[in-house]
Amino acid sequence: MPASSIRWPLRPRGRLTRPRRTRLALSLGAAATAMGLLGACGGGGSHPANVVATGQAPSYYPADYSQVIEASKREGGTLAIYSNTDQENWAPIFRDFRRKYPWITKISANNLDSDEVFQRVLSEQATNGSPADVLVSNAAQGWAEFAAKKGTVMEYRSPEADKLPDFATLLPNVYTMSVDPLGIAYNSSMLPKEPTGIQDLADMVAGDQGKYRNKITTRDVDGAFGFTVSHAFTTARPGSWASLQRILPLARPETSSGTQLEKIISGEYYAGFFISAAPAYPMIANSGGLLKLAFPKDGTVVLPRGIGINAKAPHPATAKLFTDFVLSEEGQRALAEGGLTSYREGVESREDRRTYQELVRQVGAGNLVFVKYTHVADDQVKAFVSRWNGLLGQ
Repeated sequence: MPASSIRWPLRPRGRLTRPRRTRLALSLGAAATAMGLLGACGGGGSHPANVVATGQAPSYYPADYSQVIEASKREGGTLAIYSNTDQENWAPIFRDFRRKYPWITKISANNLDSDEVFQRVLSEQATNGSPADVLVSNAAQGWAEFAAKKGTVMEYRSPEADKLPDFATLLPNVYTMSVDPLGIAYNSSMLPKEPTGIQDLADMVAGDQGKYRNKITTRDVDGAFGFTVSHAFTTARPGSWASLQRILPLARPETSSGTQLEKIISGEYYAGFFISAAPAYPMIANSGGLLKLAFPKDGTVVLPRGIGINAKAPHPATAKLFTDFVLSEEGQRALAEGGLTSYREGVESREDRRTYQELVRQVGAGNLVFVKYTHVADDQVKAFVSRWNGLLGQ
């Protein structure tokens, strides 16, 4: 199947240069470096280490799961992941997965754009096959289109499925790895106060348009991620267009949360909205209080990060072990330590672990906007993008 069959239908308009995200292979050495960086972010030293049962599956797994473990031992200790997840987020997960299954010594994880994960696999499958074992992305539209194609996602029911909430299954054979909220990131030296929501931010910037012109950033809706989160918010909160009509004329779009966060820290932007908490948490910890993140009380978007196994995975047993691990309580603790948001009951919220339960307590379940993994028709996409971009300042 050609990659063009899932290509995002809209192309950037040329306002900004679309940066290519750095491709990162996390070998053992690179993972160790990432863990050192993560440790420098603070938090972990004063807390007990995550407890992992080496070589043992949980007691509620089926008896024949031992066959999956033994099959993994014969696969050469290798796992390849295609994802849009940063190294700081992966580091504790890889650390504890290798502790649990010590024969797995080579884990590679590239860092692609959210929808490029699927384009890459489709392109490779159309030629000599893809080396990817596991796919991880929060591109809801991309997952919906990819999983609908025959022979793309392996049929696999995780033994963890019965222990998880309904939203843990996003699509057949596609599970929720984490539920990452999006918030308003801001430079605390540039804003007079913490914005409590999108309407509050609109009130703040509209009161002094000269000061805030080109000082607010949002995600480019010409890309899959930006469209997904912005469309989900306005669909759930149609009244928010009144606030967006005041914010967007002062805003500039970017294609990467990392770029947005760096520019907010530098003061090039004062604030940005619909910014993922996953890359923000490590940068907040290192900013000395300069970078802060607020979750809107008038609607916090929650974007599930999907995980599935390539139907033609070169290392299928190891891919199953990894999928089950990140859904387990052990894996969810490691995941939360790396800045992703765990949703499994039993994972303790603390300074270095972010959980869905903590988010609910902070903003209220009724104020959360969950992104659904459903396909949006092309005409609806174009209408939304046209309306959004028509409001942006030039």
